Amino acid sequence: MGIKPLYDRVVVRRLEAETTTDSGIIIPDSAAEKPSQGEVIAVGDGIALDNGKLRALAIKPGDRVLFGKYSGSEVKVDGQELLVMKESDILAVIEHSQIEEKAA
Repeated sequence: MGIKPLYDRVVVRRLEAETTTDSGIIIPDSAAEKPSQGEVIAVGDGIALDNGKLRALAIKPGDRVLFGKYSGSEVKVDGQELLVMKESDILAVIEHSQIEEKAA
Protein backbone atom coordinates (compact mmCIF):
# COMPACT_ATOMS: atom_id res chain seq x y z
CA MET A 1 0.00 0.00 0.00
CA GLY A 2 1.48 3.32 -1.01
CA ILE A 3 -0.05 5.61 1.60
CA LYS A 4 1.43 7.01 4.82
CA PRO A 5 -0.84 9.27 6.90
CA LEU A 6 0.61 12.33 8.61
CA TYR A 7 0.64 13.11 12.34
CA ASP A 8 -2.51 11.84 14.11
CA ARG A 9 -4.28 10.55 11.02
CA VAL A 10 -5.24 6.93 10.42
CA VAL A 11 -6.09 5.03 7.21
CA VAL A 12 -9.03 2.64 7.63
CA ARG A 13 -10.59 0.09 5.26
CA ARG A 14 -14.32 -0.35 5.87
CA LEU A 15 -15.45 -3.88 6.66
CA GLU A 16 -18.07 -5.46 4.43
CA ALA A 17 -21.66 -4.57 5.28
CA GLU A 18 -24.06 -7.20 6.56
CA THR A 19 -26.32 -8.29 3.68
CA THR A 20 -28.85 -10.20 5.79
CA THR A 21 -30.54 -9.51 9.10
CA ASP A 22 -30.55 -11.92 12.04
CA SER A 23 -33.99 -13.13 10.93
CA GLY A 24 -32.72 -13.90 7.41
CA ILE A 25 -34.09 -10.91 5.50
CA ILE A 26 -31.78 -9.91 2.63
CA ILE A 27 -30.90 -6.21 2.53
CA PRO A 28 -30.42 -4.81 -1.00
CA ASP A 29 -27.30 -2.73 -1.69
CA SER A 30 -29.36 0.42 -2.26
CA ALA A 31 -30.89 0.20 1.24
CA ALA A 32 -27.78 -0.89 3.12
CA GLU A 33 -25.94 1.64 5.26
CA LYS A 34 -22.20 1.96 5.05
CA PRO A 35 -20.59 0.02 7.88
CA SER A 36 -19.12 1.98 10.77
CA GLN A 37 -16.47 -0.67 11.45
CA GLY A 38 -13.12 -0.98 9.77
CA GLU A 39 -9.60 -2.30 9.90
CA VAL A 40 -6.70 0.08 10.43
CA ILE A 41 -4.29 -0.11 7.49
CA ALA A 42 -1.74 2.59 8.41
CA VAL A 43 -1.17 5.17 11.14
CA GLY A 44 0.76 8.42 11.31
CA ASP A 45 3.77 9.06 13.52
CA GLY A 46 1.76 10.73 16.28
CA ILE A 47 0.24 13.98 17.43
CA ALA A 48 2.51 17.00 17.89
CA LEU A 49 2.52 18.28 21.47
CA ASP A 50 3.11 21.87 22.57
CA ASN A 51 6.73 21.08 23.46
CA GLY A 52 7.41 19.87 19.90
CA LYS A 53 7.55 16.14 20.70
CA LEU A 54 5.29 13.52 19.13
CA ARG A 55 2.90 11.39 21.18
CA ALA A 56 2.45 7.97 19.59
CA LEU A 57 -1.07 6.93 18.63
CA ALA A 58 -3.05 4.38 20.65
CA ILE A 59 -4.24 2.77 17.41
CA LYS A 60 -2.01 0.39 15.44
CA PRO A 61 -2.29 -1.31 12.04
CA GLY A 62 -4.50 -4.39 12.18
CA ASP A 63 -6.84 -2.99 14.87
CA ARG A 64 -10.57 -3.32 14.23
CA VAL A 65 -12.25 -0.03 15.08
CA LEU A 66 -15.63 1.70 15.31
CA PHE A 67 -16.04 5.20 13.90
CA GLY A 68 -18.82 7.69 13.30
CA LYS A 69 -21.05 7.46 10.25
CA TYR A 70 -19.67 10.63 8.66
CA SER A 71 -16.08 10.38 9.93
CA GLY A 72 -13.07 10.76 7.70
CA SER A 73 -12.46 11.51 4.05
CA GLU A 74 -12.94 8.84 1.42
CA VAL A 75 -9.98 8.25 -0.89
CA LYS A 76 -9.23 5.66 -3.56
CA VAL A 77 -5.73 4.16 -3.52
CA ASP A 78 -4.65 1.25 -5.72
CA GLY A 79 -8.31 0.54 -6.55
CA GLN A 80 -9.35 0.30 -2.88
CA GLU A 81 -11.75 2.69 -1.21
CA LEU A 82 -10.23 3.83 2.08
CA LEU A 83 -10.99 6.38 4.78
CA VAL A 84 -8.45 8.85 6.17
CA MET A 85 -9.49 10.17 9.59
CA LYS A 86 -8.02 11.64 12.73
CA GLU A 87 -7.41 9.36 15.70
CA SER A 88 -10.02 11.36 17.63
CA ASP A 89 -12.70 10.30 15.09
CA ILE A 90 -12.28 6.68 16.19
CA LEU A 91 -14.82 5.81 18.86
CA ALA A 92 -13.52 2.42 20.05
CA VAL A 93 -11.25 -0.53 19.33
CA ILE A 94 -12.97 -3.90 19.09
CA GLU A 95 -11.01 -6.52 21.00
CA HIS A 96 -10.32 -9.82 19.26
CA SER A 97 -12.02 -11.93 21.96
CA GLN A 98 -15.33 -10.16 21.27
CA ILE A 99 -15.01 -10.82 17.52
CA GLU A 100 -14.34 -14.54 18.05
CA GLU A 101 -17.33 -14.90 20.43
CA LYS A 102 -19.70 -13.33 17.90
CA ALA A 103 -18.44 -15.61 15.12
CA ALA A 104 -19.08 -18.77 17.16
